[in-house]
Amino acid sequence: ALLYNPLKSSGILYNPLESSKILKQTAPQPSASSQRPHHPMHQTFPPIAPLREQPFAEAPTPSDSQMRCVGGGSVGGKGTGLRLLEQILRTCTDLHTLEGTTVRLPRTIVVGTDYFDEWMQSAGLRTAALDEALADEEKLATFLAAPLSDALREDLRRCLAAIPMPIAVRSSSLLEDTELEPFAGVFSTYMIPPMANQERRLALLEDAVRGVYASVYYADSLAYMRATGHDAGSEKMALIIQEVAGTAFAGRYYPHISGVARSMNYYPIGDEAATDGIAHLALGLGKYIVDGGRSLRVCPAYPHKVMQTSELDTALRETQTHFLALDTTDQDLTLVRNDAFNLRKLHVHEALADGALFALASTYDPYDMVLRDGIYDGGRKVITFSGVLQHDVFPLPELLQRFLRYGREAMGGEVEMEFAVRLEGNRQGTFFPLQLRPMVAAADNADTLAEEIAAVPADRQLLCSHLAIGHGRVDNVQDIIYVRREAFQAMHNPQMADEIERLNRQLTQEGKPYVLVGPGRWGSSDPWLGIPVKWPHISGARLIVEAGLDHYRVDPSQGSHFFQNLTSMGVGYFTINEYANDGHFRQEWLDALPALHESAHIRHVRCPQPLTILMDGVHRKGVVIC
Repeated sequence: ALLYNPLKSSGILYNPLESSKILKQTAPQPSASSQRPHHPMHQTFPPIAPLREQPFAEAPTPSDSQMRCVGGGSVGGKGTGLRLLEQILRTCTDLHTLEGTTVRLPRTIVVGTDYFDEWMQSAGLRTAALDEALADEEKLATFLAAPLSDALREDLRRCLAAIPMPIAVRSSSLLEDTELEPFAGVFSTYMIPPMANQERRLALLEDAVRGVYASVYYADSLAYMRATGHDAGSEKMALIIQEVAGTAFAGRYYPHISGVARSMNYYPIGDEAATDGIAHLALGLGKYIVDGGRSLRVCPAYPHKVMQTSELDTALRETQTHFLALDTTDQDLTLVRNDAFNLRKLHVHEALADGALFALASTYDPYDMVLRDGIYDGGRKVITFSGVLQHDVFPLPELLQRFLRYGREAMGGEVEMEFAVRLEGNRQGTFFPLQLRPMVAAADNADTLAEEIAAVPADRQLLCSHLAIGHGRVDNVQDIIYVRREAFQAMHNPQMADEIERLNRQLTQEGKPYVLVGPGRWGSSDPWLGIPVKWPHISGARLIVEAGLDHYRVDPSQGSHFFQNLTSMGVGYFTINEYANDGHFRQEWLDALPALHESAHIRHVRCPQPLTILMDGVHRKGVVIC
């Protein structure tokens, strides 16, 4: 089924410039000069039905739209991604053929940009909004004091009637739509629980609307717009009012699974290919992942091979211990600058009490020192998603593969998707795609990087690897710490770990990133297989290199011992085995430089000019240019 491309056959593909229109007329085709090469096919979407004219279906079918609009204007970036997702859901019928699985958008209402324009003008907020002398809290107070129009208030009342479950109020910046910039997470998102007092809930929704509008002009937002070359004064903001995908428990609300999936993986390991994509999964609300909480990294094409659960000590150390949930007990909420003010960070044993871990956890047996898939009495519960990834309780890996493929085809480039899953027992569940957007820094530059790496002459290559992970270009590194090959003996690995820790502490305090080169597996718990450093001991490295020796041949780790840190911080990891003609390392060039630190085993040198590090995670190539 995946060989068939229903998007192409239907003519429904992404138009990044015109698909944001929500008025009834069909949007005009973009001019040739506005069409971007990575969106080769441009078709407009059918209009979104007004909420006042077409209520949501109580039992929607795959052909029923889950989007409505209020007001006029444009839907902005998030709205455009949601429209594309809905077209994929309607057109790609194999998404609805998996047994026991429902796939749908959450109920979604778009508040058009016209309401934003009218309110900013009528309330006279532009001056205060652009005044950088005002603190964020002062701007929020100014926005909260400005009355909304009667028309907008009435439409917000309709929104609450249409979505009685918890709702999220999200930004949908027009800048995201027109320039495809990575604005994700820049503006505020507020969540509102159900309330017995509907007037109080309406007041809180009105404040949330004002709060999201105000967040456009917070200090961090203005700085980000300047950095990306945008004029804050011309910004237009749509809003997304959306059902929060999840399940109600006693006093709290959250989904069984939240996640972010990307169609391109710059840190493929083992059998993974970069184009297989990658997903990060977490229990609870997805803000936990966005804010950098510990999640489970899994390749949808290889769900049985999860690095974080491959070894017991890694599983106990590198898996999720807390999660976020919406507090549904507080009925007297007051909106504040922090948009997580009514979210609760809870320990995973609270989800165990809710009965939410039945397909998500394994149990640690301290007597046999093993993890057992499932929930058993006693023992720590470890979030492994084993029921989903190992035992087919829910077809999440298959759904992610299909969505990423269709999203890539529809957008004409690499994509990132947010999603949530509600499990319902008996191998039943609902998959909610929440957002689809371009991977702005994705493979757009992969071909350029590959060409740059291929063009580097051999005499300029300090390091060259054909087994590289990471992606991008680094130009601010002059320092290199390397293990002297001629003096290496594995028995001294623990002492070398201590020495490297001291050098890392010094360079980190000086704000100087560095390249780290040595034989064996960095971070191995077995000191005979590599230097047993921990991540804090090498946290200042921008590139880590395993350089094998003819008399010390160890299977490469590809950074498995601190893989989460590598991926979250964008650190490169090269493997070089010169004895097998697989890459090279010119230590003699470094040996000719004066040492800032030198011992029997370690040298630290500073290059006269900054090095250039090129990492092509798509083709697994890397080079350091001296």
